[in-house]
Order: sequence, then structure tokens, then C-alpha cells
Amino acid sequence: GEGAIGRHDGVGHRHRVEAQRHRLELTSTVGGALARFRQAGIVILNQSVLLQGVNNHWQPLAALSEGLFEYGVLPYYLHMLDPVAGAAHFHVPIGTAREIMEDLRVHLPGYLVPRLVREQSGAPYKIPVL
Repeated sequence: GEGAIGRHDGVGHRHRVEAQRHRLELTSTVGGALARFRQAGIVILNQSVLLQGVNNHWQPLAALSEGLFEYGVLPYYLHMLDPVAGAAHFHVPIGTAREIMEDLRVHLPGYLVPRLVREQSGAPYKIPVL
């Protein structure tokens, strides 16, 4: 996955944010790279994008969260798709996204449920989708 190592937690912890969208992306090669980051003391978080036809049901997202945790990665954000040209076919309606999040809360422990968020132009932070 894509990611960058940063220092943004105020206490000096190094962290990396990954961008895995589906359990099938968690190959042994990816797992080996994640293990090396963990061995270096880097906290790894994952952010994903909710995509129609890819991960728009609770089951693949639950499998992703569980697979990430097996590699020592915590699910962090689940982004609503930004409205960009050519990607409308991946859009998941907000009502569906909320239903998916409810199902994840029912089937997973709280630490494996990512926060549903969206980007807002000019906002200094991610906007929670409640």
C-alpha cells in the first residue's frame, strides 16, 4: 500500500499510514514489509476508501480489518469517495455507508472498526460521517 512515515502524534512516535482497500491486497510481500516497519518501532494505521463493487459490504471490510490486525496494523479511516471525474461508478451512497458501519460495529470489536470520514475542501481535518 501507499504510505508515508510521519511524526504527528505530539509524543515522538513514528507512524505510517497504509492504504489497503481489500483483504486480497494483504499478500505475504506486504506482510513482510509491514513486519519490518513494526520491528523498527513504527505504528501502522490503515485508511481505506469505500468503493462500490470492491468493498461496499461489511464482510470484505471486516476481513480487511481482521487481516490488517494480524499484521499489527490498526484500521483508522474509511473514507467516502471524493467526487472526482471518472470515478462516479465507485460511489457508495451515504445511507449504505452508514449501514455498513453499523454492521461492522455489530461484528467486530471496537478497535477494528475504522472511522467513517469524508474530505471537505479547505477543512483542516477529516469530517466524521455520523
